[in-house]
Amino acid sequence: MASQSSKKAVYAALAGNILVAATKLLAAIWTGSSAMMSEAVHSLVDTGNEVLLLYGFHRAARRPDAQHPLGYGRELYFWSFIVALLIFALGAGVAIYEGIAHVRHPEPIRNPAISYIVLALAFLFEGASWWVSWRQFSAAKGALGYYEAVRRSKDPPSFMVFFEDSAALAGILIAALGTFAAVQLHQPVFDGVASILIGVVLGAIALLLARESKSLLIGEHADSELSDSILRVAGSEKTITRANGVLTMQLAPDQIVAALSLDFEDHLTAAQIEDAVIDIERKVRESHPEVVALFIKPQTDKTYRQAARSYFAEGDG
Repeated sequence: MASQSSKKAVYAALAGNILVAATKLLAAIWTGSSAMMSEAVHSLVDTGNEVLLLYGFHRAARRPDAQHPLGYGRELYFWSFIVALLIFALGAGVAIYEGIAHVRHPEPIRNPAISYIVLALAFLFEGASWWVSWRQFSAAKGALGYYEAVRRSKDPPSFMVFFEDSAALAGILIAALGTFAAVQLHQPVFDGVASILIGVVLGAIALLLARESKSLLIGEHADSELSDSILRVAGSEKTITRANGVLTMQLAPDQIVAALSLDFEDHLTAAQIEDAVIDIERKVRESHPEVVALFIKPQTDKTYRQAARSYFAEGDG
Protein backbone atom coordinates (compact mmCIF):
# COMPACT_ATOMS: atom_id res chain seq x y z
CA MET A 1 0.00 0.00 0.00
CA ALA A 2 2.78 2.43 0.93
CA SER A 3 4.65 1.56 -2.26
CA GLN A 4 1.59 2.19 -4.45
CA SER A 5 0.96 5.51 -2.70
CA SER A 6 4.60 6.49 -3.25
CA LYS A 7 4.32 5.66 -6.94
CA LYS A 8 1.35 8.02 -7.31
CA ALA A 9 3.38 10.81 -5.70
CA VAL A 10 6.24 10.11 -8.14
CA TYR A 11 3.89 10.33 -11.14
CA ALA A 12 2.49 13.62 -9.85
CA ALA A 13 6.02 14.99 -9.36
CA LEU A 14 7.04 13.85 -12.86
CA ALA A 15 4.12 15.67 -14.50
CA GLY A 16 4.84 18.84 -12.52
CA ASN A 17 8.58 18.77 -13.21
CA ILE A 18 8.14 18.38 -16.96
CA LEU A 19 5.96 21.50 -17.08
CA VAL A 20 8.24 23.44 -14.75
CA ALA A 21 11.47 22.46 -16.52
CA ALA A 22 10.13 23.56 -19.91
CA THR A 23 8.94 26.96 -18.68
CA LYS A 24 12.11 27.65 -16.66
CA LEU A 25 14.42 26.69 -19.51
CA LEU A 26 12.65 28.99 -21.96
CA ALA A 27 12.70 31.81 -19.43
CA ALA A 28 16.41 31.29 -18.67
CA ILE A 29 17.30 31.46 -22.37
CA TRP A 30 15.12 34.53 -22.84
CA THR A 31 16.28 36.51 -19.79
CA GLY A 32 19.85 35.27 -19.30
CA SER A 33 19.20 34.78 -15.58
CA SER A 34 21.72 32.56 -13.76
CA ALA A 35 19.28 31.70 -10.98
CA MET A 36 16.63 30.80 -13.56
CA MET A 37 19.09 28.57 -15.42
CA SER A 38 19.98 26.85 -12.13
CA GLU A 39 16.29 26.32 -11.47
CA ALA A 40 15.83 24.91 -14.98
CA VAL A 41 18.69 22.45 -14.44
CA HIS A 42 17.20 21.57 -11.04
CA SER A 43 13.84 20.76 -12.62
CA LEU A 44 15.45 18.75 -15.43
CA VAL A 45 17.38 16.72 -12.85
CA ASP A 46 14.19 16.18 -10.85
CA THR A 47 12.40 15.00 -13.99
CA GLY A 48 15.14 12.45 -14.63
CA ASN A 49 15.02 11.43 -10.98
CA GLU A 50 11.31 10.62 -11.14
CA VAL A 51 11.93 8.48 -14.24
CA LEU A 52 14.67 6.58 -12.38
CA LEU A 53 12.42 6.04 -9.36
CA LEU A 54 9.65 4.67 -11.58
CA TYR A 55 12.24 2.41 -13.22
CA GLY A 56 13.25 1.28 -9.74
CA PHE A 57 9.62 0.41 -8.94
CA HIS A 58 9.43 -1.62 -12.15
CA ARG A 59 12.66 -3.51 -11.49
CA ALA A 60 11.84 -4.18 -7.83
CA ALA A 61 8.48 -5.74 -8.74
CA ARG A 62 10.06 -8.62 -10.67
CA ARG A 63 9.46 -12.08 -9.24
CA PRO A 64 12.28 -14.10 -7.62
CA ASP A 65 14.27 -16.41 -9.84
CA ALA A 66 17.14 -18.88 -9.53
CA GLN A 67 19.76 -16.12 -9.63
CA HIS A 68 17.93 -13.85 -7.17
CA PRO A 69 15.93 -16.19 -4.91
CA LEU A 70 14.84 -13.37 -2.60
CA GLY A 71 13.67 -11.18 -5.45
CA TYR A 72 14.74 -7.78 -6.77
CA GLY A 73 13.28 -5.51 -4.10
CA ARG A 74 16.58 -3.80 -3.32
CA GLU A 75 16.69 -2.34 -6.83
CA LEU A 76 14.36 0.36 -5.54
CA TYR A 77 16.90 1.24 -2.84
CA PHE A 78 19.71 1.24 -5.40
CA TRP A 79 17.95 3.65 -7.74
CA SER A 80 16.90 5.84 -4.80
CA PHE A 81 20.58 6.15 -3.89
CA ILE A 82 21.46 7.00 -7.50
CA VAL A 83 18.79 9.71 -7.46
CA ALA A 84 20.32 11.26 -4.35
CA LEU A 85 23.74 11.28 -6.02
CA LEU A 86 22.31 12.94 -9.13
CA ILE A 87 20.68 15.67 -7.05
CA PHE A 88 24.07 16.35 -5.47
CA ALA A 89 26.29 16.00 -8.55
CA LEU A 90 24.06 17.57 -11.20
CA GLY A 91 21.51 19.69 -9.36
CA ALA A 92 23.73 21.18 -6.66
CA GLY A 93 26.96 21.04 -8.67
CA VAL A 94 25.64 22.83 -11.75
CA ALA A 95 23.79 25.44 -9.66
CA ILE A 96 26.89 26.33 -7.64
CA TYR A 97 29.10 26.37 -10.74
CA GLU A 98 26.64 28.57 -12.61
CA GLY A 99 26.35 30.88 -9.61
CA ILE A 100 30.11 31.30 -9.19
CA ALA A 101 30.49 32.04 -12.89
CA HIS A 102 27.87 34.82 -12.69
CA VAL A 103 29.33 36.24 -9.49
CA ARG A 104 32.71 36.54 -11.21
CA HIS A 105 31.19 37.88 -14.44
CA PRO A 106 27.74 39.33 -13.59
CA GLU A 107 25.35 40.13 -16.42
CA PRO A 108 22.10 42.14 -16.14
CA ILE A 109 18.84 40.19 -16.27
CA ARG A 110 16.85 40.89 -19.42
CA ASN A 111 13.05 41.15 -19.19
CA PRO A 112 12.73 40.37 -15.45
CA ALA A 113 8.94 40.39 -15.75
CA ILE A 114 9.15 37.14 -17.67
CA SER A 115 11.20 35.63 -14.85
CA TYR A 116 8.54 36.59 -12.31
CA ILE A 117 5.74 35.12 -14.43
CA VAL A 118 7.63 31.88 -14.98
CA LEU A 119 8.57 31.57 -11.31
CA ALA A 120 4.93 32.12 -10.34
CA LEU A 121 3.82 29.39 -12.74
CA ALA A 122 6.59 27.10 -11.51
CA PHE A 123 5.54 27.67 -7.92
CA LEU A 124 1.98 26.75 -8.87
CA PHE A 125 3.05 23.52 -10.64
CA GLU A 126 5.54 22.53 -7.93
CA GLY A 127 3.04 23.42 -5.22
CA ALA A 128 0.49 21.01 -6.67
CA SER A 129 3.10 18.23 -6.76
CA TRP A 130 4.27 19.14 -3.25
CA TRP A 131 0.70 18.92 -1.94
CA VAL A 132 0.33 15.37 -3.27
CA SER A 133 3.69 14.26 -1.84
CA TRP A 134 3.02 16.00 1.50
CA ARG A 135 -0.35 14.28 1.92
CA GLN A 136 1.17 10.91 1.08
CA PHE A 137 4.14 11.40 3.40
CA SER A 138 1.99 12.76 6.25
CA ALA A 139 -0.32 9.74 6.03
CA ALA A 140 2.65 7.37 6.04
CA LYS A 141 4.49 8.98 8.97
CA GLY A 142 1.51 8.99 11.33
CA ALA A 143 2.32 10.57 14.68
CA LEU A 144 6.09 10.59 14.06
CA GLY A 145 7.99 13.79 13.46
CA TYR A 146 9.24 14.46 9.95
CA TYR A 147 12.91 13.72 10.68
CA GLU A 148 12.11 10.61 12.71
CA ALA A 149 9.76 9.41 9.97
CA VAL A 150 12.56 9.71 7.41
CA ARG A 151 14.99 7.81 9.65
CA ARG A 152 12.49 4.99 10.24
CA SER A 153 10.96 4.87 6.75
CA LYS A 154 11.64 1.82 4.57
CA ASP A 155 10.14 3.49 1.49
CA PRO A 156 12.63 6.06 0.09
CA PRO A 157 10.41 7.44 -2.73
CA SER A 158 7.83 8.44 -0.10
CA PHE A 159 10.19 10.99 1.44
CA MET A 160 12.45 11.66 -1.55
CA VAL A 161 9.65 13.19 -3.62
CA PHE A 162 8.50 15.28 -0.65
CA PHE A 163 12.00 16.67 -0.01
CA GLU A 164 12.64 17.20 -3.73
CA ASP A 165 9.44 19.22 -4.04
CA SER A 166 10.22 21.16 -0.85
CA ALA A 167 13.69 21.99 -2.18
CA ALA A 168 12.12 23.04 -5.49
CA LEU A 169 9.75 25.46 -3.75
CA ALA A 170 12.60 26.87 -1.68
CA GLY A 171 14.68 27.25 -4.86
CA ILE A 172 11.89 29.15 -6.60
CA LEU A 173 11.64 31.59 -3.70
CA ILE A 174 15.42 32.07 -3.65
CA ALA A 175 15.46 32.63 -7.42
CA ALA A 176 12.66 35.20 -7.11
CA LEU A 177 14.47 37.07 -4.32
CA GLY A 178 17.74 36.97 -6.27
CA THR A 179 16.06 38.32 -9.38
CA PHE A 180 14.33 41.07 -7.39
CA ALA A 181 17.56 42.13 -5.68
CA ALA A 182 19.55 42.05 -8.94
CA VAL A 183 16.99 44.24 -10.73
CA GLN A 184 15.98 46.66 -8.00
CA LEU A 185 19.48 47.25 -6.63
CA HIS A 186 21.08 47.17 -10.07
CA GLN A 187 23.47 44.53 -8.76
CA PRO A 188 23.35 41.50 -11.10
CA VAL A 189 25.77 39.72 -8.77
CA PHE A 190 22.76 38.85 -6.58
CA ASP A 191 21.50 36.63 -9.39
CA GLY A 192 24.67 34.53 -9.09
CA VAL A 193 24.43 34.51 -5.29
CA ALA A 194 20.87 33.15 -5.56
CA SER A 195 22.13 30.36 -7.81
CA ILE A 196 24.80 29.41 -5.26
CA LEU A 197 22.21 29.35 -2.47
CA ILE A 198 19.98 27.09 -4.57
CA GLY A 199 22.94 24.74 -4.98
CA VAL A 200 23.57 24.72 -1.23
CA VAL A 201 19.92 23.80 -0.53
CA LEU A 202 20.06 20.99 -3.09
CA GLY A 203 23.37 19.72 -1.69
CA ALA A 204 22.01 19.56 1.86
CA ILE A 205 18.87 17.71 0.73
CA ALA A 206 20.95 15.33 -1.41
CA LEU A 207 23.25 14.42 1.49
CA LEU A 208 20.27 13.63 3.73
CA LEU A 209 18.60 11.48 1.07
CA ALA A 210 21.86 9.70 0.20
CA ARG A 211 22.52 8.79 3.82
CA GLU A 212 19.07 7.29 4.35
CA SER A 213 19.04 5.48 0.99
CA LYS A 214 22.52 4.04 1.60
CA SER A 215 21.45 2.69 4.97
CA LEU A 216 18.56 0.81 3.37
CA LEU A 217 20.71 -0.36 0.46
CA ILE A 218 23.33 -2.03 2.65
CA GLY A 219 20.61 -3.61 4.82
CA GLU A 220 18.37 -2.35 7.62
CA HIS A 221 16.29 -4.36 10.05
CA ALA A 222 12.52 -4.16 9.84
CA ASP A 223 10.49 -2.20 12.37
CA SER A 224 10.74 -3.53 15.92
CA GLU A 225 6.94 -3.85 16.05
CA LEU A 226 7.08 -6.48 13.31
CA SER A 227 9.85 -8.41 15.09
CA ASP A 228 7.86 -8.38 18.33
CA SER A 229 4.77 -9.59 16.49
CA ILE A 230 6.67 -12.50 14.90
CA LEU A 231 8.02 -13.53 18.30
CA ARG A 232 4.51 -13.41 19.80
CA VAL A 233 3.10 -15.56 17.00
CA ALA A 234 5.88 -18.13 17.42
CA GLY A 235 5.78 -18.04 21.21
CA SER A 236 2.07 -18.80 21.27
CA GLU A 237 2.67 -22.26 19.77
CA LYS A 238 2.26 -25.07 22.31
CA THR A 239 5.29 -26.91 20.94
CA ILE A 240 7.60 -23.92 21.59
CA THR A 241 9.43 -23.62 24.90
CA ARG A 242 10.83 -20.20 24.03
CA ALA A 243 11.02 -17.86 21.06
CA ASN A 244 14.65 -16.82 21.42
CA GLY A 245 14.89 -14.00 18.91
CA VAL A 246 14.47 -12.93 15.34
CA LEU A 247 16.70 -11.22 12.78
CA THR A 248 15.01 -9.25 10.02
CA MET A 249 16.21 -7.58 6.84
CA GLN A 250 14.29 -5.06 4.76
CA LEU A 251 14.52 -5.99 1.07
CA ALA A 252 11.99 -3.43 -0.19
CA PRO A 253 9.18 -1.32 1.31
CA ASP A 254 6.87 -4.36 1.19
CA GLN A 255 9.43 -7.20 1.27
CA ILE A 256 11.10 -8.54 4.42
CA VAL A 257 13.17 -11.64 5.14
CA ALA A 258 13.28 -12.97 8.71
CA ALA A 259 15.33 -15.60 10.55
CA LEU A 260 13.70 -16.97 13.69
CA SER A 261 15.39 -18.88 16.52
CA LEU A 262 13.06 -21.21 18.46
CA ASP A 263 13.53 -23.59 21.36
CA PHE A 264 11.24 -26.57 20.73
CA GLU A 265 10.14 -29.03 23.40
CA ASP A 266 12.68 -31.82 23.79
CA HIS A 267 10.28 -34.73 23.28
CA LEU A 268 9.22 -33.67 19.77
CA THR A 269 10.09 -35.79 16.77
CA ALA A 270 11.53 -34.34 13.56
CA ALA A 271 8.14 -34.73 11.87
CA GLN A 272 6.39 -32.85 14.69
CA ILE A 273 8.93 -30.02 14.53
CA GLU A 274 8.42 -29.80 10.78
CA ASP A 275 4.65 -29.54 11.24
CA ALA A 276 5.14 -26.82 13.86
CA VAL A 277 7.45 -24.88 11.54
CA ILE A 278 4.90 -25.03 8.72
CA ASP A 279 2.16 -23.81 11.07
CA ILE A 280 4.29 -20.91 12.35
CA GLU A 281 5.22 -19.86 8.80
CA ARG A 282 1.56 -19.86 7.81
CA LYS A 283 0.50 -17.74 10.79
CA VAL A 284 3.34 -15.25 10.35
CA ARG A 285 2.52 -14.74 6.67
CA GLU A 286 -1.17 -14.34 7.44
CA SER A 287 -0.31 -11.57 9.91
CA HIS A 288 2.52 -10.07 7.84
CA PRO A 289 2.29 -10.80 4.10
CA GLU A 290 5.33 -8.57 3.57
CA VAL A 291 7.49 -11.35 5.08
CA VAL A 292 8.52 -13.01 1.82
CA ALA A 293 10.92 -15.49 3.41
CA LEU A 294 11.01 -16.92 6.95
CA PHE A 295 13.84 -19.16 8.11
CA ILE A 296 13.38 -21.04 11.40
CA LYS A 297 16.32 -22.47 13.32
CA PRO A 298 15.69 -24.84 16.27
CA GLN A 299 18.16 -24.09 19.07
CA THR A 300 18.22 -23.46 22.82
CA ASP A 301 18.18 -19.97 24.24
CA LYS A 302 21.73 -20.44 25.55
CA THR A 303 23.05 -21.47 22.14
CA TYR A 304 21.24 -18.57 20.48
CA ARG A 305 22.68 -15.99 22.87
CA GLN A 306 26.20 -17.37 22.54
CA ALA A 307 25.95 -17.31 18.76
CA ALA A 308 24.55 -13.76 18.80
CA ARG A 309 27.33 -12.49 21.10
CA SER A 310 29.98 -14.15 18.96
CA TYR A 311 28.53 -12.80 15.71
CA PHE A 312 28.20 -9.19 16.81
CA ALA A 313 31.58 -9.25 18.58
CA GLU A 314 33.22 -10.38 15.32
CA GLY A 315 31.31 -7.68 13.47
CA ASP A 316 32.62 -5.00 15.84
CA GLY A 317 36.16 -6.21 15.28
